[in-house]
Amino acid sequence: GRIQLRRQIPTQPDRGGDVVLGDVFQLATELATESGRRNFQVNAIGLGVCELVNIIGDIVSANCLPWRSADVREGLATIAPTVIEADVRAAALAEATFGAGKSHRIFVYVTVGTGISSCLVIEGNPFIGARGATGTVASSPLPHLGQPWDSGAGTTLEQIASGPALVARFNQLHGQAQSGQEVLAAAQSGNASALSVVRSGAEALGATIAWLVNVLDPEAVVIGGGLGLSEGAYWESLVASARKHIWSDLHRDLPIVRAATRLDAGLIGAAAAAWKKFA
Repeated sequence: GRIQLRRQIPTQPDRGGDVVLGDVFQLATELATESGRRNFQVNAIGLGVCELVNIIGDIVSANCLPWRSADVREGLATIAPTVIEADVRAAALAEATFGAGKSHRIFVYVTVGTGISSCLVIEGNPFIGARGATGTVASSPLPHLGQPWDSGAGTTLEQIASGPALVARFNQLHGQAQSGQEVLAAAQSGNASALSVVRSGAEALGATIAWLVNVLDPEAVVIGGGLGLSEGAYWESLVASARKHIWSDLHRDLPIVRAATRLDAGLIGAAAAAWKKFA
């Protein structure tokens, strides 16, 4: 599970799917070439994407990037056989194989950052569902619940609790932030508006995590992503809300822990998915 070589570039999806995919091909080629110089053999490629991926490994949504699975595989096949996986399932696999979920038979992985997704893991395997359309725990519109959630009709959990949501909500209250981390910093420094936004978002997410616990009965909850790994008010409010909204005393004290593979969970898990398929 150790990363041997890393190259990172911004996605900038507004440039269009074809341009981003071209960057992926170039990046993979550079990595393969550099790996060869270091005497590593590239036997397979794992690609994690922030889209729905069905049970045969095809991309079946275009929420962020309008990619066709055939285009992806054909381009990368010049380097090595390729596995496509949903990013949240890839991250959950990393935690099951190398991280905080390794010692648990059943756990729920939740990633909180630019988006919010979840994955049930059973016996080390991310649950894929009947169609592969798992993970969209925060994408559906919520009913209007009033204060303190202030969700509004048609608002999703991602529009309340994700990184971009914290920025948008804070700036609506005359804040000036460019990232979720800036909102967290403002809350930490005592800004009342930032603290309200951070706490309400985390409380909403905590209630949803409790709902997952109530339904799925896991041994533990593992949380990753940029916000999920943060310290301070967001994490504290999330955990307190989850424990408050868990219905059964059997679950109330279950471990709620941060991902051990940290922000690298998605890429480690994508590699692990390829390793498991082609090993």
